[in-house]
Amino acid sequence: MESPFKGDILKGKVGLLTGGGSGIGYEIAAEMGKHGASIAIMGRRNHVLHSAVSALQSHGIHAIGIEGDVRNKEDCARVIETTIKQFGKLDILVNAAAGNFLVPSEDLSPNGFRTVIDIDAVGTFTMCHEALEHLKNGGMIINISATLHYTATWYQIHVSAAKAAVDSITRSLALEWGTDYGIRVNGIAPGPIYDTTGTSKLVPEKVLLKRKQESALYRMGKKWDIAMAALYLASDAGNYVNGTTLVVDGGIWLSSPRHISKEAVKQVSKTVEKKSRDAPVGIPKSNL
Repeated sequence: MESPFKGDILKGKVGLLTGGGSGIGYEIAAEMGKHGASIAIMGRRNHVLHSAVSALQSHGIHAIGIEGDVRNKEDCARVIETTIKQFGKLDILVNAAAGNFLVPSEDLSPNGFRTVIDIDAVGTFTMCHEALEHLKNGGMIINISATLHYTATWYQIHVSAAKAAVDSITRSLALEWGTDYGIRVNGIAPGPIYDTTGTSKLVPEKVLLKRKQESALYRMGKKWDIAMAALYLASDAGNYVNGTTLVVDGGIWLSSPRHISKEAVKQVSKTVEKKSRDAPVGIPKSNL
């Protein structure tokens, strides 16, 4: 799909993306690069990073890959320093590294719960903390969240808790660092994204179809949709947006199953209106 943004909106910017070797993280990296930014991606698997960097460079993007684990403070510091050494600065930090798997709560070990919290929540904070000094020149942060915790999601108590923490981190840093250093901190909460490995592994096809039917836009999201939201937040178009988590899910999280068809509702409504119009004068309509 063609981007609605000018091709140079991030010209001269440097972006660092955790989890940038695949999925949503890679798509954001690619679109930021296509719109002028130099890109560093961080991940735990060297072969994934190598493949991703090659793909980015094939689009003419200045890109490097740096192996590291967001759960390790030393790795976070090293990746940020390598990015600065390569590109001279850091303007945009995108925290997209995440862990997820389906498990009933009674079968989830405390260690499994802790692992996801460490990747999503602690890892996000650690990267922000280590990048702070380099972002004081007017930089910005985008934290990738989710909508799982807005109500409740079956078999994902660990991820729901982690993403709730990420949203809280976003608001707190936006308040403190926006005030003290002019750093904008925002989030993006994707709904189910059809063309990601995570969704295909975690959500059965029939459930995806049901989600599509429940969406106000009657379609599943694409990685491109999330990347466009990130471009908006990273560009001057979003320069007065701070402390918000932008929900990009087509309205799915607002939806509940339609138990009665629109035609049936209209028919019932017409009947009620007719009774109201035909009611004898002096009889309160509330008694009908």
